[in-house]
Amino acid sequence: MTEFSHINANGEANMVDVSAKLDSVREARAEAYIRMAPETLQLIISGQHHKGDVFATARIAGIQAAKKTWDLIPLCHPLLLSKVEVHLQAIEAESCVRIESVCKLAGKTGVEMEALTAASVAALTIYDMCKAVQKDMVIEQVRLLEKTGGKSGHFKATR
Repeated sequence: MTEFSHINANGEANMVDVSAKLDSVREARAEAYIRMAPETLQLIISGQHHKGDVFATARIAGIQAAKKTWDLIPLCHPLLLSKVEVHLQAIEAESCVRIESVCKLAGKTGVEMEALTAASVAALTIYDMCKAVQKDMVIEQVRLLEKTGGKSGHFKATR
């Protein structure tokens, strides 16, 4: 069985010591989808939503969330991110919004959790902004798409 580095000799959770690791360029991409009624999606696309620009707000929320991941997930390290992008795409044929996040840094630990957090919080922000119009939206398929750098090397999700 693989030894887990987030568990100490006493079986207690602890933050991994990365001080001896060398910095390397690391990047991760994640995605999330939020499904909604066509009418709700049209409010967002047309800019007629009563709370304003839903995509702009969700983008900023996702970026901020990536920067605060260490505050939200107990064993994550605080990271000096060099790049965070959040892209939102309305997919009218499927009545959903696809969110893709990209996080990058030169550091000692990966950015997968930051990318996943950015995509998740952007989706939650869309839900929050649109819940007065529709409460049964569904956030789904939050997943890591790709990561590069670090000990585990390159990972790319398959469909």
